[in-house]
Formats: sequence, C-alpha cells, structure tokens
Amino acid sequence: MRISIERRSQAFWLICIFLLAGCPSKPSPTPLQPAERPLLERLSPAQLPDFQDDEPAASLRSAIEKSLSWYARIPGDRQVCLGRLKVPAGVIRESLNHFASLVGSGRISADRLSQDFDVFRVTPPDNFGSMIVTGYYEPVLEGSLKPGVEFCRPIYPVPSDLLVIELDRFDGNKFHGERLVGRLEKNFVVPYYSRSEIDGEKVLEKHGVQPAMPLVWLRDPVDCFFLHIQGSAVIRLNQDGTQMRLGYAGANGRPYHSIGKDLIDSGAVSPEQMSMQAIGEYLRSHPDSQNAIMWKNESYVFFKWVPQGPLGSLDVVLTAGRSIATDPRFHPSGAPAFLVSEKPVYDSSGKIRKWERFGRWVLNQDSGGAIKGPGRIDLFCGTGEAAERIAGPMKQRGELYYFIKKGLICQEPQ
Repeated sequence: MRISIERRSQAFWLICIFLLAGCPSKPSPTPLQPAERPLLERLSPAQLPDFQDDEPAASLRSAIEKSLSWYARIPGDRQVCLGRLKVPAGVIRESLNHFASLVGSGRISADRLSQDFDVFRVTPPDNFGSMIVTGYYEPVLEGSLKPGVEFCRPIYPVPSDLLVIELDRFDGNKFHGERLVGRLEKNFVVPYYSRSEIDGEKVLEKHGVQPAMPLVWLRDPVDCFFLHIQGSAVIRLNQDGTQMRLGYAGANGRPYHSIGKDLIDSGAVSPEQMSMQAIGEYLRSHPDSQNAIMWKNESYVFFKWVPQGPLGSLDVVLTAGRSIATDPRFHPSGAPAFLVSEKPVYDSSGKIRKWERFGRWVLNQDSGGAIKGPGRIDLFCGTGEAAERIAGPMKQRGELYYFIKKGLICQEPQ
C-alpha cells in the first residue's frame, strides 16, 4: 500500500506541475499612466505678481462693461471652460462683478485679490508651461465698392450654401462648443471650398452661389490675405474717402495653416526676422509664388459691414490693449485675467530697440482660427499703423492669471 500511495502522490504532483506549466502566467499589471498635467495652478499669496498695470484705468472699466454686457445676455447655467473643468457661466459672471467693484473703488492690490479670489496661473503642457503671446490689430485699407483694373480683389459675405453644424446640440458634454462647417453635395455634408478654390478657381461665381457679389474690392492680394487673419478692417473708399468697417461674419471651417512657419522652414525668412511685416514683404517681393504660398492656408474668412467695431467672438467691441483672443475650449469667455509679457520698443529709425516687460489686466473677449490650444494668447493692439507696429512682431512668452471669487467652485480646475 505504501508503494501505491507514494506512486499516486507522485502522479498527483506531476499532474499539478503539468497543469501549472500549461496555465498562462498572471499578466503583470499595466503600468499607470502619469496623471495629465493640470492646465491651471492654484497660487498662494506669496506666488502672486505685483499686478502693476501699464494701461489707463478707463480702458479697463470699458472692457469690463463689455464683458458684463455679454454675460447679461446668456443664461447663468451655460457651461464655460476653466482649464479642463466646465463651470456655470454664473461663476465667471459673479467673479467679474466682484472684480468690477474692486476696480471701481480703486481697491485692486495683491493682498485684496488673494483675500477675495482663488488665483490660478495657466500652465499649458505645450510651450514648456508658459504662454505664447502674439498680437493682432485692425488694419485701415483702401477699397472700392466697384471692381476695376486696380481694385480687383474681392471680399465676400457669407455664401448662402455654407452650413454650420453645432455639434453640442447633439451631445453637449462630448462636443462642447464644437462645430462643423461645410456644404451639401448630393445630400452629403462635405468640407467647404478652400482658399485656392474660392480665389483661384472662382467657384462661388462659377456655381452661382448667392450672394456671390463681393462687399468690396481691395487692391492688394496680400492685404486681403492679412485681412482674413486679422478678422476686421476699416475700409477707406477710393470714391470719396468715406470710411466703413468690415467685421467677421464666418469662415469656411478649413484648418488654419501658418505660412510664416513655411517661410522659416524653407529658409526664406529667418526665425529672428519673422514677423507679420516680414511675411508681407516677402510675398510682395515674390509675386510669382504669392498664390502658391497663401493657398497653403486653406482657411477663408467671410465678412459683413458693421456700424462699430472691431467685434470679437462675444459680439462686443474690442478694447485696444485690453481684449485678448484665446481658445474657448480651455479659457473662460469674458473672464478677467492678468497678462504678463513683452512689447516692442522702437528707436528713431523704426527698428526694434528692445523688448519691454509689461503687465496689465485683460478681458477674454475673442477667439481665432490660429489661436488653438491652452498655451496661446492673441492681444488686440488697436487700429491702424501704430497698432500694426506693436502687433506685427509680437511672439513672446508670457503668463496669464485667472481669478475666481472664493467659494464659487468646489472642484479643483485641471
């Protein structure tokens, strides 16, 4: 019996070993992915800047009133973005109202702000945690209400066949603030015509799209191109010198492409010399390649006549030096913020002598096709040549701080 038991015992262990060998090994745990870096960093009082403002107080009060007028038109439960967190618009409105009261009473100080507000610095994962600050402006351009040999570059209104599909109407959580732009082709929605198709192939005229009649004709194709980037302009009519204002009305939904980067990559313009002015000079000095370069940017903007402006995406008049454009998928529309960056200082010969650090209060009142991601800010610099001199070369690092009245949010913004 002993031999039989031993053999059975050996057989039992052999079977166990065989079964264990045939079983798949326990998978090793999947390594945890690092937590997504927050876009907003809560600051202690010791971390706050000094909040010295280099612009007149009157312009700040004016900009605040315009943001408040926008908040008065929207429901308080509408969702706006604060980093990756969505908060009711009422949170930003109440914060803005309290900020306005401090500005009106002259009680703006780091101590008072840290007492009344939770202060957050934007820390985008791109750009090594700092913001990239550019400038934009409203040009003054010569134009004609009638086409001719000289004025032959059309500026179009929104075409009748352009469709805008607001995706958040289908799923507000999944597609917050997102939209598709296109046109119908045999009952299918397809992308709208590109810049090369509109300007090069003249598809609007060929297909009889209404209204195909342009609002105005300009002289210079480069002026037209930059008008699409700036989004507004004052037009001085060649007939009698009357000035009229163009405002943004819509776009073809195609992605914005930076031709400045193309010129740097090709060696046509050095990174140190790159500016809006440098792009314009290169395009005008290379007329044979103008279209090929500009048509790489498929984005195309349509316009309308406006009685006042320039108007931002909130449909309020922008304030020079105070209004900024950001990506509304990450930045709260209409909100007050403090911006720190650099501005150009020119010498008597018209060359940039130095870059001067500045800080100022700004209001988030616009957006733009080229302003994508949490790390981009576009500062509205005003109207005309003086504003162009500031906006054109700006591409500086900067810091942006948001202020939420204490007690209004329970969840930490990310």
